[in-house]
Amino acid sequence: MGRPILHTRLCDILDIEYPIILAGMGGVATAELVAAISEAGGLGIVGAASMPAEEIERQVRRIRDLTSKPFGVDVLLPSGVAAPRPAPAADAKEPAGAPKRPRDYLPAPYNEFIDNAEREFGLPAKGEDSEWTSGMSRLGSGDFSKRQVEAILELKVPVFAAGLGNPAPWVEQFHAQGGKVIGLVGNVKNARRIADSGTDVVVAQGTEAGGHTGRIGTMALLPQVIDAVAPTAVCAAGGIGDGRGIAGALAMGCDGVWIGTAFLVSREATWPDLLKERILAATEEDTRVTRLYSGKTMRNINNPLIEYWESQKLDALPMGMQGIVSGEIMSGARQADKLELLMNPAGQISGMLHEMRPAKDIFEDMVREAAEIISEGMPRRVKASV
Repeated sequence: MGRPILHTRLCDILDIEYPIILAGMGGVATAELVAAISEAGGLGIVGAASMPAEEIERQVRRIRDLTSKPFGVDVLLPSGVAAPRPAPAADAKEPAGAPKRPRDYLPAPYNEFIDNAEREFGLPAKGEDSEWTSGMSRLGSGDFSKRQVEAILELKVPVFAAGLGNPAPWVEQFHAQGGKVIGLVGNVKNARRIADSGTDVVVAQGTEAGGHTGRIGTMALLPQVIDAVAPTAVCAAGGIGDGRGIAGALAMGCDGVWIGTAFLVSREATWPDLLKERILAATEEDTRVTRLYSGKTMRNINNPLIEYWESQKLDALPMGMQGIVSGEIMSGARQADKLELLMNPAGQISGMLHEMRPAKDIFEDMVREAAEIISEGMPRRVKASV
């Protein structure tokens, strides 16, 4: 049997065989998973949200060792977000004679939350050099994002994706070197804004999606975004985990799909097996949207730390500052081997997932199912004429 055919104009825009893009999942979508998706015929995208420029370079070089196919890099761009280390808040703790740690810049109630959470869950306190604290605290920093994008430009990555924020300041530079730009949105207003900037592909993501997500359901969002940004290409995201979802998105007028959760449980995903197993064990009702981890709304597999945060009724801090709060706690959770408390982004399709498999197998099953539905299943089940 030959390879299935599933082609839209997105394939021509991005120079790929199938209109499927790997979501740029921070900390999960790294070189091996990215290369696997690109080799299978889609577009793999590195999730570089908290990666410094030198790590982005290492990932890109590794991908180029593994595949000659197109790929992309995804970062989070600041949008009116305070830098993660401003002057200490008026009620921040001021330890006499001690060197400043990231958490010393937090208002007192958030330091108290960290201390209480560490006691509640039996976690050790961690210092400034901890992996989770430093990584999460970088989110939302304008200077950090600028260095990331400059590195992506210098490396001449084929596709640049902005998982949050408007890529407008960078579009012209990427286009000048033959690159393409993708922007992810959760509402019509932002879709228009990034399409007007010259972005090549708008990803309209419904609230069903894992990770950073909005409030509008995918079925309601897609037709409104398609109409608002025409003729810009639109991809669907949120609630898509198999060929049925892909076929449905294409039937609604999308040019392709952006898929994350289904690949979170791939063997190549850079993620502890325990967190993959929590996704596999979850039902469609076991996710929760929280601002705990980054300050932005993020859908995760629910856990006791999220429940504890929500019970405290604290408002989330801006992205980088909130990252200090969650990063400190997650660092202790890793040291204590309590991985169930870690950030575990996943969408409502979690209940559809039942086993860890190679990314290539997951991808090929999706393509085959979507092609069968469109070419044979629909004509067999639905009679229509105009």
